[in-house]
Amino acid sequence: MKLQCASCGLRINSLHFKQEGLINPKLTSICDICLTRGLNPDEYENKVIQELALIMLYSFAGRKTESNKLKNEKFLVPTKQRKAYEAFIQDYDGNEVAQQQIKREIFNQAIIKSEDKIIDYVPRNDVDFAVNMQKLNLEINFSLNELDYIDREQIRRKYNYRCQYCGRKGTSVDHKDPVSLSQNNDSDNLILSCSECNRIKSNMPYNLFIELNSRLKTVNKRLVQYENTLANLKEEFAQAKRDLAGQVHLRGVVNDPELNAMRKQNKKLHDAIDSLQSDYDTLRNTRKTYFESGWKLAQENQTTDII
Repeated sequence: MKLQCASCGLRINSLHFKQEGLINPKLTSICDICLTRGLNPDEYENKVIQELALIMLYSFAGRKTESNKLKNEKFLVPTKQRKAYEAFIQDYDGNEVAQQQIKREIFNQAIIKSEDKIIDYVPRNDVDFAVNMQKLNLEINFSLNELDYIDREQIRRKYNYRCQYCGRKGTSVDHKDPVSLSQNNDSDNLILSCSECNRIKSNMPYNLFIELNSRLKTVNKRLVQYENTLANLKEEFAQAKRDLAGQVHLRGVVNDPELNAMRKQNKKLHDAIDSLQSDYDTLRNTRKTYFESGWKLAQENQTTDII
């Protein structure tokens, strides 16, 4: 859920408006960035957050109002710059590596310096998150994976170039506990996966991924069968194309009954490959959605509040 700050005007995640209270949490009329400025939320009206707090039985830190419009007509952040700040803040909120290395208070202070032009730079949507961070003097080391080629090759040979999650061919050395969180490059934290499983797992806890994957034994076997069958058919098709090209060269003609028969056979083979590839991709996408849903549900299960 996104809420608008009554001071700066930014529409950002509701976590920026939630504070711990004596008994229940409280929602503030302004965001945590503006609180870092030392602004007093009791001086600002924000009917949306006021009503939300009432519905959720939270306390509200702000000036009570009956008006649905924010009275502050001149927000701290100009309209043209808001989307850039909002996108940048959203990137930080979703980046665990950044949050580990740069505390939120430090991040908020950098935003304030940018807004006040103490730092002559406004985050841009057309550059990488890391570049924006660097321009705001927020240094992050995104290169936590320090494995060299020899280490990676040893892992690949250890597991015979097979993904340990699905059984397909694999060359991606995966960290069981995500290196972005654990910074653990020890051998007991390394395993081999295919690029697809590596992308799906991402920062998902290893135990959760294994639990979800354990329910897909039949699906994973089918994936291996698809991969092997497609590889064989594609090699057969490639050889058939080479044979056809060789016959065309030897005969010195393009149109010939026997050559046309070879082309028709190649077309059937190509259609079969396309059909099988389509079925394979459908199964892969269904499996990917299954993991994504399981990860989202696990995260929701750990969240006690809707804000």
